[in-house]
Amino acid sequence: MGKTISLEETIYQWFDHFHNYPEVSWKEFKTTKKIASILKEMNVSFQTFEDCTGLIAEIGRGEDVIAVRADIDALWQEVDGEMRANHSCGHDANISMVLGALTLIKNETFNKRIRLIFQPAEETGGGSLAMIDRNVLEDVTQLFGVHLRPQEELPFGKVTPAIHHGAAVFLQGRIIGVDAHGARPHQGKNAIDVLFGIQQMLKNIYINPAEVYSAKLTKMIADGGSVNIIPGSATFSIDVRAQKNQVLEEVKHMIESGFSYIQNQFEIELEWEWLDMTPGAEVSPHAAKIAELSIIEAVGMEGLADPIMTPGSDDFHFYTVRKPSLQATMIGVGANLGPGLHHPNMTFEKEAMVVGAKVLAKTLMNAAR
Repeated sequence: MGKTISLEETIYQWFDHFHNYPEVSWKEFKTTKKIASILKEMNVSFQTFEDCTGLIAEIGRGEDVIAVRADIDALWQEVDGEMRANHSCGHDANISMVLGALTLIKNETFNKRIRLIFQPAEETGGGSLAMIDRNVLEDVTQLFGVHLRPQEELPFGKVTPAIHHGAAVFLQGRIIGVDAHGARPHQGKNAIDVLFGIQQMLKNIYINPAEVYSAKLTKMIADGGSVNIIPGSATFSIDVRAQKNQVLEEVKHMIESGFSYIQNQFEIELEWEWLDMTPGAEVSPHAAKIAELSIIEAVGMEGLADPIMTPGSDDFHFYTVRKPSLQATMIGVGANLGPGLHHPNMTFEKEAMVVGAKVLAKTLMNAAR
């Protein structure tokens, strides 16, 4: 007889595989294939998509569906001097926790169906929308997510029933001025002056100080091609974040109003576009309460942490934007994760994945009964 592998060993084996074979957004072909093979071994039905990576699986019977989402993509970043795909956001752990929860509940009886959404392209912000367009929310009344948390937010052994992500949006812009000789600055329209004007404009955005928000330049490129040419053209990027969706919209409006003033002030043209808007969390109190009670059942009262607010964003919250009736929350798992999410050398306590799997299993069972 073969050796029985424990839940812990199984989860660690899955994690090691996904960690060692990372794939970036929209290219998670081998990741999708591996998840499908695991589901097949479990005798769990699943569906892939011809035109999109990712897949969904389902167990149980009933009219209503309780869903859980795991994001499956990796980042593209420099690691030890090499640009490569890298799971520095913990999506390899998220996959493993959801599969671990499935292992614990797949033979249980429910009054509702349980759907597992293995979603591509969270890092680029469009994966959830692609899944929604492929009807993964059909009949879904409650949706749960799971994510490891950085050590400054949550220590190992603690689990929160709700992560209140902030909203985020990014801007790419272009300044169209006039080049000039370094000896004749009056004949041109200096794009560098405009960039300084934009920076000062961002610093002069004032909203109710009780609200959490930020707007900052993250890229500036201005080059006349020679040290004696004053550049008239430049490109720039702005990162805008807020804890609330309506505050994000207010900041966007103030930036665009500022651009109108800057164009007149410097007599130049500005072109810009907003990209990759990710909404802030709309946490359902009911879903969060189910998660809270499940955390207590799984790891005890000492493992329960308060809901946390984080400036980070996650496209998980598009699900509630597209389906406002959806009751959703994302569970946060403490893992002593450091130095931080998206750090190329991020590490964490692997046992946290076992904790997360057990909490998720209890959450799904409680929601489906």
